[in-house]
Amino acid sequence: MELLRSMEVFAKLADLGSFTKVAEALSLGRPQVTHAIQDLEASLGIRLFHRTTRRVRLTAEGEAFYQRVVEILSSVSEATSLFANPGQKLSGRLRIDLPVALAQPAVIGSLRQFNRAHPGVSLNLGVSDRRLDLVAEGVDCVVRIGDLPDSSLVGRRIGSVAMVTCAAPSYADEFGLPDTLDDLSQHRAVNYVSGAARQIMEWRFQVGGIERSVQLRSGLLVNDSAAFVEAGLAGFGLLQALRISVASHLACGALVEVLHEHRPSPRPVSILYPSKTHLAPQVRAFIDWASEQFPALLTAGSGP
Repeated sequence: MELLRSMEVFAKLADLGSFTKVAEALSLGRPQVTHAIQDLEASLGIRLFHRTTRRVRLTAEGEAFYQRVVEILSSVSEATSLFANPGQKLSGRLRIDLPVALAQPAVIGSLRQFNRAHPGVSLNLGVSDRRLDLVAEGVDCVVRIGDLPDSSLVGRRIGSVAMVTCAAPSYADEFGLPDTLDDLSQHRAVNYVSGAARQIMEWRFQVGGIERSVQLRSGLLVNDSAAFVEAGLAGFGLLQALRISVASHLACGALVEVLHEHRPSPRPVSILYPSKTHLAPQVRAFIDWASEQFPALLTAGSGP
């Protein structure tokens, strides 16, 4: 058991890169973490980490050892779970991150269901659109919209969200509304920019079963999802947004849909996490719960 515990400390240090963070994550004293690594290195006769005042990173030998340790810990976890009490209560911290567009009442409210089912789990919710370093920032999993970038993260598709093109009545009064895609050249848009490169998100429309990309002249460029919707409500331009993020505004008439016959394809929604192996029980439980609950949540209020 001491060896397994040392392996757990080693794997966590490789993931987090900080003795202090490991001590907090495993509820150990920092000296205990240091001694566990020193004892493990002494028993193996190799140096597992390069240590500086600012960084802790694996040596080449440590990298090779890490791959085997992750497999071993995963096998142990799977073996012990065979005899786990089905009624055993989960505990511990769970840090998740949602994109701004999905931080809607229906989605936030649904988290209360998970909270009721697992009251011993301490939920920590972040809301952001930026690309996170999950390991460095201590985030267990993130929900993201769109095609997944190539990365070391594991991604599981958990649903899709409908898109809608719309405009505020004040915009319609000032500029009119497009009846065809060709009319778009006479209109302005609220365009969303993302990333350090400030890349403008494409506008997409279905034409004869094929999705077509269109560039629209900017009435305003925005880099925040909440401000993006507010700019559309203010009449800065046409808006192409996730229906879930504007459903209430469409329902009350603050926004009106345009070009509904050319609605773009729904955008995929995925949950991302660092590794399939050695997942904490509360993280695995949330991933499974989200996979079951989110498909219905994301299509609620999607309209005809």
